[in-house]
Amino acid sequence: MTASSGTAIGNGQRRGAARLRAFVSWLTRAQVSSAARERRDVMVLLFAVAFVALPQFEHLPGWAIGVVALLWCWRAWITLRNLPLPGRVAMLPLLALAAGAVWLHYRTLLGREAGVTFLLLLLALKLLEMRATRDVFVVVFLSFFILLTQFMHSQALPVALMTLGAVVALFFVLVSVSLKGDDLPAGRKLRLVGLIALKAVPLAVVLFLLFPRIDNPLWGLPRDAFASSTGLSNSMSPGGISQLLQSEAIAFRVRFAGSPPENQYLYWRGPVFGGFDGRTWSPLTQRVAAPPPLRVDADPASAVDYTVTLEPSQRDWLFALELPASLPTAEGLNPRASHDGQLLAGRLITSRTRYEARSFTRFAFGLNETALSLRNWLALPSGFNPRTLQFAADLRARLQAAGGERATADRRAVDAVLDHFRQGGFRYTLEPPLLGRDSVDEFLFDSRLGFCEHYASAFVVLMRALDVPARVVTGYQGGEVNPVDGFVTVRQSDAHAWTEVWLAGRGWTRVDPTSVVAPVRIEQGLRELARQTGAGPLFTIGAGTGAGWMRVVQRLRFNWEALENSWNQWVLSYSAEQQMTPLEQFGFAPDWRVLASMLALAVSIVATVLAVVSLRHRVRRDPLADLEARFRRRLERAGVQYQATDGLRALAGRLASELAPASRVEAEAILRLLERWRYSPASANVPSAAVRDLRARVRRFRVRFAD
Repeated sequence: MTASSGTAIGNGQRRGAARLRAFVSWLTRAQVSSAARERRDVMVLLFAVAFVALPQFEHLPGWAIGVVALLWCWRAWITLRNLPLPGRVAMLPLLALAAGAVWLHYRTLLGREAGVTFLLLLLALKLLEMRATRDVFVVVFLSFFILLTQFMHSQALPVALMTLGAVVALFFVLVSVSLKGDDLPAGRKLRLVGLIALKAVPLAVVLFLLFPRIDNPLWGLPRDAFASSTGLSNSMSPGGISQLLQSEAIAFRVRFAGSPPENQYLYWRGPVFGGFDGRTWSPLTQRVAAPPPLRVDADPASAVDYTVTLEPSQRDWLFALELPASLPTAEGLNPRASHDGQLLAGRLITSRTRYEARSFTRFAFGLNETALSLRNWLALPSGFNPRTLQFAADLRARLQAAGGERATADRRAVDAVLDHFRQGGFRYTLEPPLLGRDSVDEFLFDSRLGFCEHYASAFVVLMRALDVPARVVTGYQGGEVNPVDGFVTVRQSDAHAWTEVWLAGRGWTRVDPTSVVAPVRIEQGLRELARQTGAGPLFTIGAGTGAGWMRVVQRLRFNWEALENSWNQWVLSYSAEQQMTPLEQFGFAPDWRVLASMLALAVSIVATVLAVVSLRHRVRRDPLADLEARFRRRLERAGVQYQATDGLRALAGRLASELAPASRVEAEAILRLLERWRYSPASANVPSAAVRDLRARVRRFRVRFAD
């Protein structure tokens, strides 16, 4: 690059920056011309509409995004170039095309997706026929309604913050177009918007606390409850759980009553699989005998109390630390425990759900299994994984040759298979290779590379081939403690699979083959393993490193997640049960009629107070007059004699002979500034900085008389 070309680029950048500053100044300064005000207000409204529409683009079809963006840019070009608007006759074909496109795509104009898409197209079309103030109000009010539809997709904190920003922008436009007299700078308008928002806060708080809560979404459609979600599946095949590694979505958060248990005890039990078709594990459906009732023998000293905040999963699964001591407590949850120790809710988890639970970390269960019920957990499909079956037969022959009781032989079988994983060259990988029809054979004897589900599946197949009852358990393992709020965050990437084998005298016993191949995964968590292997999300790789910038990112992430969790806990999880609790504490019946009466009373009080504050007679005070009066009072208290009718110059003359030189100089400076800003032509527009400087001078002034 030559010096001349570099200079040209620099000049071009400076000209671009100057044009941008001029454009921003045009948007924010007060306008004298009515035409300039109208153009400026239209541009500000276009920016507000963009703030409203952009969050919706994630849920719109591509053609709708293109049409909305094109119409927005068209109106912006018309405004900036001062071009005529398209005629009203031309708008009718555009409206018909928009309605037809929505009908062709959705086969309806109603419903959530179709309705929101059609509303956004109508909003964009309305921008092209916006000629009068009435049209501006229509666009603003339509934008307010579209903002509400965003909460049908998500009520997360970022959505709330974006909505708040859009509301501020729309109220800014309303204030601007409502000014009948002189225009105001952008800062003054923002202050007016802030005052409006402050007056709305008390009423919003009252409505949030006392307006009767409903269990279902206000605009929810029946099919909305069955939207897809990311998380564990009701089956397990090679590579299934490993795909969740890339998902940093939160599965649930946990708040322990005391310190959280060590990481190797954090097994969050989920679906249990006993059916195997040679490749995929699924819940056991065909049973040889009915299972016995679930019986748990536990060490009471190992009890742990905690509260789980479960994210929507569209499943009826409730996750709890192994092993739950009792059913969780939560309003309307109707939990139950399956015979294999999984907690299930009486409904699908379609919204954020909070429940309290207690678990034992040292326990034994399944001691009441019978020989017939254990046969449910021994079946293997025929014609699959012949090398694995042959390996198990050879191992069984060696174990039988060693002799011993059945219980001892089963424990030796477990240890032998774990030793094979430990010493057989197996490696734990976050990116396992694809496997074919005989997936266990290919894993054990070819690739020897796998994720947790590969080890769990192969271990259970080997155990069953050795005539040891075994099953696969899926759920989550570990969790990340947020140092800001103390919650343990369990993500979808913490999904894990382990096994249980039935041993005489011990019942169902957890055996995690992953722990012998990759102990770091169990003892320190997936994030540490990902850091050591160089795989996983960016912030996961940097965890624990000495990089200063990464530590800053980690702190920011912890603080943001703590803030988001507070939003979820105190705002989104505010339920009808929590709403009724204060009524009971104050001795009222927990009834919606009482709540409605309290709401009416509270709204009346707040509305009355706001009316008194808003409608009271205001005396416009002159800050310079107040400063002059304060200065004169200070002189009087010090004993300076002057006439009440003395002007500023006459007062300066009296002070010249009475005050010490330093005090006289400061007093004359204050009086000159008061005269300049109160009585000269410059008083028509007094800078706020000048008022602040004069106020500071008066505050610092001390009266000192001449000797």
